[in-house]
Amino acid sequence: MLLLGLLLAVGIADWVPARWVSPDPQSLELLDGTPVNCLLAEPAVWSAAWGAHASARGLIALGVVRPGGEPVEAARRAIQAGLSGVVLEGAFEPAVAEAVRKALGAQKHLIELPPRRLMRLDGDIPLVGTCQGLWPGIQVQAGGSAKAQPTGGPWIDTNSGFLRFLKSATEAPIWVAHLPPEKTVLPVERYLNAISDAEMLGARWVLALDDDFHRRLLAREARALADWKRMVAHLRFYEDHREWRALKPYSRLALVEDVSGTGLLSRGLLDMFVGRNIPVRPVPVGRLDKAALRGARLAVAVAPSTLSDAQKEALKDVARAGGTLLNGPPGWEFSPPRGDQITLPNDELERITDVWQGINAVVGRGNFGVRLFNVSGILSSLLGDPEGGQVVLHLVNFTNYPIESVTVHLTDKYRRARLYAPGRAPADLELYPIDGGMGVDLDRVGVCAVLVIS
Repeated sequence: MLLLGLLLAVGIADWVPARWVSPDPQSLELLDGTPVNCLLAEPAVWSAAWGAHASARGLIALGVVRPGGEPVEAARRAIQAGLSGVVLEGAFEPAVAEAVRKALGAQKHLIELPPRRLMRLDGDIPLVGTCQGLWPGIQVQAGGSAKAQPTGGPWIDTNSGFLRFLKSATEAPIWVAHLPPEKTVLPVERYLNAISDAEMLGARWVLALDDDFHRRLLAREARALADWKRMVAHLRFYEDHREWRALKPYSRLALVEDVSGTGLLSRGLLDMFVGRNIPVRPVPVGRLDKAALRGARLAVAVAPSTLSDAQKEALKDVARAGGTLLNGPPGWEFSPPRGDQITLPNDELERITDVWQGINAVVGRGNFGVRLFNVSGILSSLLGDPEGGQVVLHLVNFTNYPIESVTVHLTDKYRRARLYAPGRAPADLELYPIDGGMGVDLDRVGVCAVLVIS
C-alpha cells in the first residue's frame, strides 16, 4: 500500500520515462535505485506477473498501443495485465482517443504521443509529446567527414530548435520519443547526447536502447552494466536539478513562428540559430503581443502578412524602443508541413536559407544574451526568467572528446557563476568584466555542462 501511495503521489511532471522490452519480471531489478519510474511496454511484455512486479516497485507501467487493430480492446488488455495506463503512439482520430479514455476510466492514465502535426498545444492537457523525434548527433557523410550546415560548422541533428518552439507554446511537460537507428550499435555517449538534447530545453527524452544494448544489459554483461550505470547517473544529474525545466528560452532576439510554418519542424530557422549558438526566443503567433516581446532588441517576423494589425503594432514597439524589426519579403508565407514530415524538405530549405542569409547579416556578431567561443561541435541553450536575475546556460558536446577552453560572454552584469556537470562537484567560476557584460571561462566541457549565472 505504501508503494501504491507513492505511485499516485508522483505527478506526470516527475515521470522519468523509458521503453522496456523484456517480459521477464526479474528484469525490472535493473531499475532499482535509478530515476526511471515510468515504463512504456509493448504488448509482448504485458502479463499479470510483469504488471504486478512493476506496481510493487512503484513504477508507472504504460502499455504502448499503435494504430491498427482494436485500440480500445488493447487498452482493456493492458489494464487487465495490471498496467497503470496506456500510451497512444502514432496518429489516432480524436474519437478513438476519447473511446480509449472512457475505457480506461478516471483512475488510469492516457498519454498521447502523436506525429508532430497532430500535437495539441492548447487546452488542459497533462503532457505534450510526440513520437517523431530526431536522433541527435553530428551528421557524417559517406566519406566519413562531417556534413556542413548553412551556418558553417558541422551539421548536428537536434530536437532543440523544435523543442524551443514547444517550450514557448505550452506550459505542459514535454516528451520527445525516437528510436535508435535500426541495426546500429551505439556508444553510450550517443545516449547521453539524446538525454541532454531534450533536457537542455526542459523536456524529457523517452529512453530507448538499441537491440544489442538491450540484449547485453539483460544478460548482465559487465560493459553494458557500466554503460547503463553511466546513463542512469546522467538522468540523475538532471533530476537533481529539475528546477531548470521550469525556465523558458531567454534571449533579446525574438523570432515569430507558427505551427502552420516551420515551428514544428527541425532543420529550419530555429535550428539555424541553434547551429550558430545564438540564443533565440521563439514567439508563437498565437502568443504574440507586447508582453511576449518585452526586452527584445531584435524581432524577426518572417511572414508579417499573416499577422493581425495588433500584432504588427506590438512588433513596431520593438523599433520604437530603439531595437530592430526585421520583416520577411512582402507576401512571403511559410509552406505548410507536408504529411508526417519532421524536417524541412530540401526545396523549402533553399527558401529558408535565403531568408536566413538576410537575418544573419543583421545579427552579425551581436550578443543577444550570450556569445560562445571555441564551441565547434557544441550546441547550447540559454534559459531564464527575464525578471528573475538568473540565467541557465546548457552546453551539450556532440563530439567524441572533451572540448577545452570554452569562453562565455554574457550581456548584463552578474555576480556569480557556478558550473555543474555529471560526475563533478559544482564549481564556482570567476566572472570578469567585458564590454557590455561579463565573461567567464570553462576549462573543459565533457558530454554536457550547465552554467548557472546570477
